[in-house]
Amino acid sequence: MSETNSTVMKAAELLRLFLSHPNLSLPQIVKLSGQPKTSAYRMLCSLEETGFVRRTADGAYELGLVFLQFAHALSERLDIRKVSLPVMQRLGKEIGEAVNLIVRDGNEAIYVEKVDTTEPVRVYTAIGRRAPLYGGACPRILLTYMPEEELKAYLSQVKLEPIADNTITDLEQLRRKIAEDRANGYTVSHSELYNFTSAVGAPIFDHSGRVVAGLSIVGPENRFCDEKLPFYIEKTVAAAKEISEKLGWSRGERRGA
Repeated sequence: MSETNSTVMKAAELLRLFLSHPNLSLPQIVKLSGQPKTSAYRMLCSLEETGFVRRTADGAYELGLVFLQFAHALSERLDIRKVSLPVMQRLGKEIGEAVNLIVRDGNEAIYVEKVDTTEPVRVYTAIGRRAPLYGGACPRILLTYMPEEELKAYLSQVKLEPIADNTITDLEQLRRKIAEDRANGYTVSHSELYNFTSAVGAPIFDHSGRVVAGLSIVGPENRFCDEKLPFYIEKTVAAAKEISEKLGWSRGERRGA
């Protein structure tokens, strides 16, 4: 185990003590953890500085309020999955293509829910799969509605790597595409993440009007022809709006990037 991993593990051991104890003194922590007093104290100082623990009035330690933020973020994501799945299943039946739900994780999009197509020819996706925010319809919808300052920072440092034949690798082209997608309220991509595949993505808003997820349909490019594409866009956008409304969003609360 590396020194860094060892430090993380020791910190995790201390934090787990508070799952069964609302607060603990330093001697109690040393006794329960088996860590040397000096090491435990240094670790607690670091955890206090980062907000993971805080001191009580009598000098004991308890979990910091930062855990409420983590709990809220996790609850929000889990709620999105629960609310979205029935809508995704219905959308999948209506259009006959795979449906994905993604959320942002730093500078990547992560797939957190999926509904497979029943078609024999399909595009492979998996829960837990990651993709760059600039690549493909669904990841790019998160980029499109990113808060302006975050978007500027992202564009100033992103390295646009080719992933498939039509991946956007020119920064100015990406800027134009973001503006277009924002005006349209949806995204479309062809052969950006995988060759010969197409996707349509739409934003999901929470009660405050913030984009918290993206909904997409994906399938072989030959099934996303000009005749079908308007229907696919209409259904995807409508499904994303339905999920948004279930999360408490109303059209008057929409907030741009």
